[in-house]
Amino acid sequence: MSKTTHTEAPPFELNATDRSILAQTDDEFHSHDWAELRQIIGRLLVSRTQDTNNNLSVLKRKPSDLRRYINWTREIKATYGSITNFLCQERLHWEPLPSSSAAIGPIFSFKSAIPFENQDDYQILRNDWPYGLTADITHLVVWLKTRIPIDEGTGQLLPESWQMIKDFVQRTFIDRLEKDGSSYDRVQWFKNWTELQSVQGLEHVHVLVRDVPDVVIDEWTGVK
Repeated sequence: MSKTTHTEAPPFELNATDRSILAQTDDEFHSHDWAELRQIIGRLLVSRTQDTNNNLSVLKRKPSDLRRYINWTREIKATYGSITNFLCQERLHWEPLPSSSAAIGPIFSFKSAIPFENQDDYQILRNDWPYGLTADITHLVVWLKTRIPIDEGTGQLLPESWQMIKDFVQRTFIDRLEKDGSSYDRVQWFKNWTELQSVQGLEHVHVLVRDVPDVVIDEWTGVK
């Protein structure tokens, strides 16, 4: 695939990684494999700090996917006003309350104020625009109606929030894989710092699973 030059302004700010990827072809791109993800995400989970050694912005989309994502984002914003509006209307089918605003993001009615406690308050979907991963990895996103507490000054998760997500991933993903034999080193998760989120204001957590058949993915995502 040839490299493409865009003269139209992108619909979001491109960082140095984005610009580097756009200068490549798909053949030149190095896909993230499980071991590399383990290093990137593992540093984050161990230190729980936002510094140059555990910067999630190093996760990249394949060049052709990034180009399509830029064009898709431009079209979605022109049609729906924002990616958040598109997700609420077309993917999640959640109706924000009138008290929602652009400043604070969408607010939803919920069954429980505790994130992950009630299944009606979250949805698991395949990531429509996953990072450039090897074929054995599936990228899922858990979307929530309730907010996960963070440090408002840094945008980082609080210790109790880390544990809350960890417990959810354990019972939802790891325990499910145990039923089929082994869950060892087949699940990773992360939550982007606020400033790195492409969909800000709509709470979500990323989950990566390895060597999981589509039938199990469909269980998690509710596909019949």
